[in-house]
Amino acid sequence: MNRTGSAVGGEKALAGKVALVTGASRGGARAIAVELGRAGATVYVTGRTGRGKASETGRPAETVEQTAELVTAAGGEGIAAVVDHLEAEQVRALAERIDREQGRLDILVNAIWGGEHLVERGKKMWECDLDQGRRMLRLGIETYYVTSHCLLPLLIRRPGGLVVELTDGTEEFNRANYRAPFFFDLAKFAPFRMTWALAEEMKEYGCTALNLAPGWMRTEAMLDAFRITEENWREGRKMDPTFAISETPVFTARAVTALATDPDVARHNGASLSVGTLAKEYGFADADGSAPDSVRYFQEFMRTGHAPNADDYR
Repeated sequence: MNRTGSAVGGEKALAGKVALVTGASRGGARAIAVELGRAGATVYVTGRTGRGKASETGRPAETVEQTAELVTAAGGEGIAAVVDHLEAEQVRALAERIDREQGRLDILVNAIWGGEHLVERGKKMWECDLDQGRRMLRLGIETYYVTSHCLLPLLIRRPGGLVVELTDGTEEFNRANYRAPFFFDLAKFAPFRMTWALAEEMKEYGCTALNLAPGWMRTEAMLDAFRITEENWREGRKMDPTFAISETPVFTARAVTALATDPDVARHNGASLSVGTLAKEYGFADADGSAPDSVRYFQEFMRTGHAPNADDYR
C-alpha cells in the first residue's frame, strides 16, 4: 500500500481471494475486514456479538452484521457469522460453510481478545482471581488454536495462504518486558510460540504464518474509556501522556492488506512484526498520514520511565 492507503497492485488486488477475520465486531479486526474488502476480497467476519446481543464486556453497539455491511460498502463482499471460537463445533461448522460457499480460504486473521475487563492490574499472580485468569487464557490462546485447527485444512489447499495472528507487542519487546499481571503476560506471549509452530508446519504447503503487533489503537472501547472521540483524541494525553503515540485501527488494517498483497510475504514466515516497522517497508500510513512507530516509542519509555516526544516517533 502507499501513503494514500490504496492497495499494492491496484485497488482490487485481492479480488477472488477469501478471508476470515475473527473477533471482527469492532476494533482492529473490524478495520482489517473493511480494508481487505476495499482491496476486493470476500471477507467472513465472526464474533460473539450479533444484532440484539451485548458483548461479554457489555458493549451492545457494534455487531458482526454491521462489520459485514462496511466490508461490502468498501467494495468487497462481507459475510457475517456469529461464532464463539471457544466452541469447536461452531468453528468446524464455519469451516464447512466457507468450503461449501467459496471452496477456498486464502487469509486467516486471528484477532480475538475481549479480555481487557479481566485484567487485574497491580496484583501478584496468586492474588488474581483464578477463574478470570483462566478466562483470559482461553480468550487469548485457546480461540487461536481452535480456529487454526479447524480452518487450516482449508487454507493449505493452495500455496500462498496467509495466517496473521494479532498480538500485543512484538516477541522481542514482550520477552524483554514483563506485561503484568501474570495471566495477561502469558496470554500475550503464547501466540508467538503458536505462530512459530504453525510456520514450521505450513511452509511445506507454501503458506505463511506470522504475528503482527499493532500499536496503541484508538478502538471504540479505548475512546470510550478516555471519554473522548476520534475528533478530539489528543485530549487523551491529559490522562496518559503516552496516548500521544496512539493510532487508529486503520493503520493495522493497512498493514494486514499490505502483507496479503505481497507476493513475497513468505519471507516473513514465523516472524513477529510491528505495524510501525511494516509502514516503513511498505510505505503505508495511518488515516491522518502519519506513521507511528509505537514499538520504538515504548522501548524508549520502558528504558527511561518518561514519555518521549511522540512527534519524534510519527
